Amino acid sequence: MELALKKYGNYERFEQATGGNLLTKSRIWYNVKKYMEKEGCIGEIVVHVTDDLLSRASMTVVNGRPTLTINISTAREYWLEGMLRHEIGTHYFRSINNSHQPWSSSAGRKKHNLKPLNPTEEGLASIHSVLFRKDPTLWRAALLYYTVYQARHMSFSQLFHNLGRFVQDPNTRWDYCVRAKRGQTNTAQPGCFSKDQVYLDGVLKILRYRDKIDFPMLMALGKVSFEDVDRLKGLAQMENVRIPHFLQDGTGYAEQLEKIMEVNQLTDEELRVII
Repeated sequence: MELALKKYGNYERFEQATGGNLLTKSRIWYNVKKYMEKEGCIGEIVVHVTDDLLSRASMTVVNGRPTLTINISTAREYWLEGMLRHEIGTHYFRSINNSHQPWSSSAGRKKHNLKPLNPTEEGLASIHSVLFRKDPTLWRAALLYYTVYQARHMSFSQLFHNLGRFVQDPNTRWDYCVRAKRGQTNTAQPGCFSKDQVYLDGVLKILRYRDKIDFPMLMALGKVSFEDVDRLKGLAQMENVRIPHFLQDGTGYAEQLEKIMEVNQLTDEELRVII
């Protein structure tokens, strides 16, 4: 966050410089269709575009159909494909692959003694959001983590004021505060909803062990932690697994992970100390 502030001055300039212009509804539809063609999943997912969503997008199941909801107020030209890699290329494909595995049910997860799927799931998805960006600064994951940390010690109004150093736009700031304070009965008191820390936590853990993780296998096994991959791969059903296009070039993928490390000034020594 400090690096991004030095480079761009504030979140709004970062957003404009790295995200580009907001997209029209028709442009969003066009790009989503193009991405689905790339992944071979046209017709599998219902897509809704709305301005009434707290997050940038969400992948859910509605009436038995996989449904992607996209927030039009945050859909930017250079960020949209990263969001589709996050929601479809990661969450949807891991969900499809999971359904073929012996651990697809909660009883199966218990039987095979699986670790929780987070922070791996959201960490992997967050990496895929910034993959191939010219500037893959992890600002959003870091800001979500920071906001939750501060919300533990601050009221809603204190938090809103505190975030002003990073985010000037009051609507964007409000959204970050609401995410961190949701579920609190009295937002004038310190307290937080801590789920938003899984993004950065997952990213750092995956980058820490990036040379040891078999990423296509992590995708093929479904909703599992990277720590369970070696133990589970011998039990996996590998027929009909879906691997997103961006994971099919292992060398290119590894190079992008190195770029994320470099741009965010992360070192292996540092990650070994933290994790």
